[in-house]
Amino acid sequence: MSDSAVRLSIRSLFLWVVMAIATITLVFASGLSLYTQIKTYRKELTDDVAMLAELVSKNAAEDLANEDEPAANAHLASLKAAKIILNVHLYRQDELNNLSYFSSYNQAGQTPVESRPQSVSKLLQPRITDDIIEVARPIIYRQQIVGYLYLRASAANFNQLVGKAILISLTVMFIMMIVSFLLALRLQQVITGPIEYLADFLQRTSRQRDYSSRAEVCNVRELGILSEAVNVMLSRIQEYVQKQQAAEDQHKKLNSSLEDMVNQRTLALKDANQELIQTLEKLHQFQRQIVQNEKMASLGDMVAGVAHEVNTPIGLGVTASTMMLDRLKVIQDQFENKTLKASTMTRFLSESQENLNIIYRNLNRAAELISSFKQVAVDQSSENNRTFCFAQLVNEILLSLRPRLKNLDHKINVECDPTLSVETKAGPINQILINLIMNSIIHGFEGVEEGEITIIAEMMSPTKLKLIYRDNGRGIPGDIRKRIFDPFVTTKRGQGGSGLGMHLVYNLVTQALNGTIALSSEEGNGVEFIIVFPVVSSISEKA
Repeated sequence: MSDSAVRLSIRSLFLWVVMAIATITLVFASGLSLYTQIKTYRKELTDDVAMLAELVSKNAAEDLANEDEPAANAHLASLKAAKIILNVHLYRQDELNNLSYFSSYNQAGQTPVESRPQSVSKLLQPRITDDIIEVARPIIYRQQIVGYLYLRASAANFNQLVGKAILISLTVMFIMMIVSFLLALRLQQVITGPIEYLADFLQRTSRQRDYSSRAEVCNVRELGILSEAVNVMLSRIQEYVQKQQAAEDQHKKLNSSLEDMVNQRTLALKDANQELIQTLEKLHQFQRQIVQNEKMASLGDMVAGVAHEVNTPIGLGVTASTMMLDRLKVIQDQFENKTLKASTMTRFLSESQENLNIIYRNLNRAAELISSFKQVAVDQSSENNRTFCFAQLVNEILLSLRPRLKNLDHKINVECDPTLSVETKAGPINQILINLIMNSIIHGFEGVEEGEITIIAEMMSPTKLKLIYRDNGRGIPGDIRKRIFDPFVTTKRGQGGSGLGMHLVYNLVTQALNGTIALSSEEGNGVEFIIVFPVVSSISEKA
């Protein structure tokens, strides 16, 4: 797991997601609004300039037709009231459709522009460049084109409006970003505060072993459910501790009474034969054994459900840590004796890294199993879907089981496209395969030295994955096969089997994965489980 993934927190993730959504929304809305305003300003400006050009061309039509330049100049001089107009040119068209300069108007203080009759045909649609807008219009007199008008106006007001609109949009967006940030911080506290409180409460309770304390129920519904689940767990632990304490007190009283009786009998029958003394000693041994069995039975009944789920990853973690301690003692002895070799140290580092990875993965898995134990039978939706390589997931499961399998000669074959990636819940698949493999080892391969397990994964359709699990073990008896998925059905009753393994597998397949599971088995010919569940598949590119 990368450092970035380890450091990721709900607090920072929540803040980043909210701010990202707010930023994208504000940028899109502001951009769309700004684009609409600029488009409106441009249209208003072009419409106004086009209207002025039409009015000027109509006023100048008769003067241009009669070639009355003084009258045309007088009409153009009246344009000084229109501050937006900078330059106006009148071009007369002769019989050969040639244009010639006729008259012009320049706003006071405005530099005249050169005659450009060749450009009028390109300016029939207004054109805005920098701070200038240019437009040309034909001058029609008695339904005949007698010339063209070129009008050059100022677009400074348009640019000012655009700049003001941009400034307003940026200001509003900045203010909304600040408001969004403050709201996100507040909402972040509402969500993460109860989680941090619950974590501190559990750590404090674990250190002090005060199981009578209860967590405060949060107003957030989901977190409130979690707090209630923690309180229920603490209540049951408290009840168990009280019962255990009461049982120990009772056993102490019984022991004390029994010892008194034995002492009295011993004093009264001190001349009895040695056989009676040996019988009394055996009675004491049986008594201690009964007390211990009662304690273990009581503890087993209380934690059977949890132990069945978590003892596999905890056992793997303990095995890996024990191996590390053994390796560390060897390294320490060689270091103190100055016989430590580089190759030994390299092998130790490699094994340590592998064992630490095993411990880390399995402790994480145990923590996840404990947190979801209350809902494992009815709701397996606590883990979100994620995309992963199916073959890699199976290999990781086999790696976590390596300490349990290394001393066995059983063979596990995996037949899966290494490029097959699916989007579904990895946790339930992990638990299903571990339970099936451990069932094969404990039950199916009992008395078999070299068993074989085959795991096949393939796509039935673009949306369904078929997982086939089979072994060549002893198979399942007919009376058990009909009830294999019922709770508390086991062939190891009284030998450590609780009968919850296959019931858990059935619940994970049907509820967590929304799939189906079918069993075919004959006694002496192994078993085959066919599991079908919906996924979203994709073929990952080979490196």
